[in-house]
Amino acid sequence: MVLYFTSNVVNPPATIYMGKDKFENEDLIKHGWPEDVWFHADKLSSAHVYLRLSPGQSWETIPTELLDDLAQLCKANSIEGNKKDNINIVYTPWSNLFKRGDMAPGQVTYKNPKLVKRVHVTERQNAIVNRLNKTKKITYPDLYQMRMERDKEEKRERTMAANKQKADERRAAEEYKLIKDETSLSKMFANLAAERKNKGAEKSKPTSNNIFGDSSDDEDDVSGRRNQEIDDFF
Repeated sequence: MVLYFTSNVVNPPATIYMGKDKFENEDLIKHGWPEDVWFHADKLSSAHVYLRLSPGQSWETIPTELLDDLAQLCKANSIEGNKKDNINIVYTPWSNLFKRGDMAPGQVTYKNPKLVKRVHVTERQNAIVNRLNKTKKITYPDLYQMRMERDKEEKRERTMAANKQKADERRAAEEYKLIKDETSLSKMFANLAAERKNKGAEKSKPTSNNIFGDSSDDEDDVSGRRNQEIDDFF
């Protein structure tokens, strides 16, 4: 049995859950999610309380109001801690939990003690505890199956993202090739135009040394007319 709570002090609302006893805590330790953050009364027996982070959230920047909710829920579910004031609640990412084979059910330690933070609780806040208890839901989930489905969905999303990246890279390569081809064609047409212009200029040049630009045919016509005029005179 797993108890689920909802904290509405943040938007979107946060999902909080915990096991009923130390045996269920074992399953929570075993089948936690990478997005989970583990909370526990420091050096006291208490429930294992988990916060499931939303996408994009970091365990190091959990809002103070939400930390207060989690700390109060931990304190309220600690037989000894609920009776005391000024206790500490420790929290760390689920991935930092370490379970040795010689540990009793429900016991756990840390892989890296430096990845552990603390929240100080001066006293129980009934208003917070009552608000959270009103959202409590008792469920009997298959934690193993839930984790498998979560991992399957993550793999699907990664595959889609990788395929999209490949498609974007392929499209960019095609666009680059098209631009390169268009540039090559533009240069080719420019060269052809230049060649045609040069050929046209060569054809328009005069073919004689006549400074007046007259052709040899014109000179022959003039000479013929002059000879005829001389014959007519005599």
